[in-house]
Amino acid sequence: MSKLRKYLVVYEREGRSYGAFVPDLPGCVAVAKTRPAVKKLIREAIELHLEDLASRGAQIPRPTSASEYIAA
Repeated sequence: MSKLRKYLVVYEREGRSYGAFVPDLPGCVAVAKTRPAVKKLIREAIELHLEDLASRGAQIPRPTSASEYIAA
């Protein structure tokens, strides 16, 4: 059984749609019309991305990204 990892997901709203990406997994992105839909899609994208890396024998990146809000 593999160790559960938590990856930072960045959500962005652009016009009438939402995008999501994972800084620690380059190329792992999703786009949808609603935030709940993009959240579901990015979760699936992460799982598929990690499965693909594992199937190719590639190293699974450790989560290292962090976020913080700064008032200005």
